Amino acid sequence: MDKKEHFEDYHHPAGGWGSVKAVAGALLEQNVAWHGSRVLLQQNKADGFACVSCSWAKPANPHPFEFCENGARATAWEITQKRVDPAFFLTQTLSELRQWEDHDLEALGRITAPMRWDSTLDKYLEISWEQAYAEIGTALRSCAAHSAVFYASGRASLEASYMYQLMARLYGSNNLPDSSNMCHESTGVALYETIGVGVGTVSLADFEQADCIFFFGQNVGTNSPRMLHQLQDARRRGVPVITFNPLREPGLLSFANPQSPQEMLSAAETRISTQYHQVKAGGDSAAIMGLCKVLFELDDEARLNRAMRILDIDFIAAHTQGFDAFEQTARATSWEHIEQESGLTRGALAAAGGEYARAAAVIGIYGMGLTQHRHGVQNVQMLSNLLLMRGNLGKPGAGICPVRGHSNVQGQRTVGITEKAKLAPLDALASQYDFDPPREDGLNTVKACEQILAGKINAFIGLGGNFVRAVPETVLMEAAWEKIPLTVQIATKLNRSHLVHGEQAYLLPCLGRIEIDRQTSGAQIVSVEDSTGFMHASRGVQEPASENLRSEPAIIAGIAQALLPNHPQVDWSAWVADYSLIRDAIAQTFPAIFHDFNARLGTPGGFRRPLPACQRQWNTVTGKANFKVPSMLAEDPDMPDSGPDVLRLFTIRSDSQFNTTIYTLDDRFRGVYGTRKVLLMHADDIARLGLREGELVQASTVAHDQVVRQVGGLRVTTHDIPPGCIAGYYPECNPLIPLWHHAKGSQVPAAKSIPVRLSKNMAAA
Repeated sequence: MDKKEHFEDYHHPAGGWGSVKAVAGALLEQNVAWHGSRVLLQQNKADGFACVSCSWAKPANPHPFEFCENGARATAWEITQKRVDPAFFLTQTLSELRQWEDHDLEALGRITAPMRWDSTLDKYLEISWEQAYAEIGTALRSCAAHSAVFYASGRASLEASYMYQLMARLYGSNNLPDSSNMCHESTGVALYETIGVGVGTVSLADFEQADCIFFFGQNVGTNSPRMLHQLQDARRRGVPVITFNPLREPGLLSFANPQSPQEMLSAAETRISTQYHQVKAGGDSAAIMGLCKVLFELDDEARLNRAMRILDIDFIAAHTQGFDAFEQTARATSWEHIEQESGLTRGALAAAGGEYARAAAVIGIYGMGLTQHRHGVQNVQMLSNLLLMRGNLGKPGAGICPVRGHSNVQGQRTVGITEKAKLAPLDALASQYDFDPPREDGLNTVKACEQILAGKINAFIGLGGNFVRAVPETVLMEAAWEKIPLTVQIATKLNRSHLVHGEQAYLLPCLGRIEIDRQTSGAQIVSVEDSTGFMHASRGVQEPASENLRSEPAIIAGIAQALLPNHPQVDWSAWVADYSLIRDAIAQTFPAIFHDFNARLGTPGGFRRPLPACQRQWNTVTGKANFKVPSMLAEDPDMPDSGPDVLRLFTIRSDSQFNTTIYTLDDRFRGVYGTRKVLLMHADDIARLGLREGELVQASTVAHDQVVRQVGGLRVTTHDIPPGCIAGYYPECNPLIPLWHHAKGSQVPAAKSIPVRLSKNMAAA
């Protein structure tokens, strides 16, 4: 075992001195200790920059230190003094670099110049921007538009995202998959059907008025730590927080506020969850059905005693449809079935349901623990059902709150990045730019991967991200990727998707959001949307890592001008010179959302997009909020029979990770240090399968499609986890996910429930 690898129990709250130490370490590691501290003071501030990490809401009156540990890591990662210049690529072939760990690749630092792959040398060589644009434009014009994919990772600004989707559609393609396809597409599909908007309804103000909060499959301590301030305030008011999550996560247990001198000096902490229910992976629909069943039982008792009804029957009658069918299903579902599928007892669900019944205003918060399942859409709709039963939608202090990941993943969808033709502003774009946009649906992430495997994709443009590493079916995808005629990656740092490349490959380095973006009219402002639907300005404060970097809008414009030289309706050069012109164009396309865009961009706390569901206006097919009957509570009927040796694997992130970016190999909240090749298992499962603590095993996917999917060299590690479930890190476990193993209706990869078998003493795959 590597001397750096060790394992220990973690018995501390989230935040506290551990976070302070982690932030300091991140700044020191990137050689920006003093300067980085000053930069962090401008993070998520009105006159500063929007965090490049998560998309949690940004308050009008921010804390002095309006950043979390992971946000600070992301900032240090971007403003690092480390560089990957053209000279570096002369020392390494791409075949050699492919042997590096993901963490080591990104830790090299910022890419400083545009590069083109040389097939003879197997190296990236520097190329001029103008030549890169010309060659990319020529290559794209030589292939059919339907065979080109324009992927966006979720960090690009509203301005860059709008330009990107417009370029793709002018070219003739709706192939605009993005990172939503891999996480919260289930949210959009589910909520459009139930409440008429594809995003959440909760704002920061609702946290101040809620009197109960429910969590499902969302690890606030790792994925959105700034929310802990709202949760701490709620707990101080006596608001119960009820959590459903397979792992007992420190951020959902207790919090020590690093911004409170009293808490830091006294070791005081705030208990977050008042009830914590370790639901089985994939048992969420069953657990929520149990809560609904409790409400029906309590309502029956209230009616019998002529007491106040538990159900909001007036709201249900006036604002909903489908209640009777849902009630019939809930009453017919046995407690035995609910307990079996959820892994929770009737008593535990009764305790949680009782808290819900006593509350007047409830917020339901969830993350990918609900969405990344075969029944991901159903999971979200079950939570919607629960909220509708007591009218907890469209009133202060209540609502549904999906927590997004990427800092502008929701915003890029708002300005048109979508593969779904019905969600794109095609008529507005056609009128505004005098062209006939494609009207058929494009490719989402799963369909794009299917087409790549079939050899039908001729070009892939990546606006950020690490697509090859993020998607399922890793082994087959990497083999097929090298046969794509053209791949273009727009990025700040080196990652595996830049090394597993197409036959003609370009690496185009862009400015980061924290960097000052100087154009002809001066330093530019960009904008982003947070996960509560508020639009914010972002101003760069750091000098660029290289004079040869270009902004994302400038790179998109450069490719567009080479690809579409004869389209006079878009003055790409003028847009790059002054981003306010892009915002004017966005406002023309989306007047209901972005009217007076430039004037409103300076609003403290941002300005919010219209959300009719917040006013109990339901833009659904029925004109009402819709109860949805679940098809079944079993997690995955399409996979083989489980058997006693089949375990349910779900993938997790560490506390020092953001999506595929690995800041360190440590996960202190789970007591794992120096490695990510671990499986967290219940002690009974370890004993039952004849394994030992620390033993290396290989995980193999259980499926009937004859494809071998396996990951080896995984250390068996005892953890507090439901029996029959195991947890492993993303993206290391992605090779175990079949491409077809995705959510029904949304095609989000079902990474939170993968049937696997373990075999002993196998080396790393």
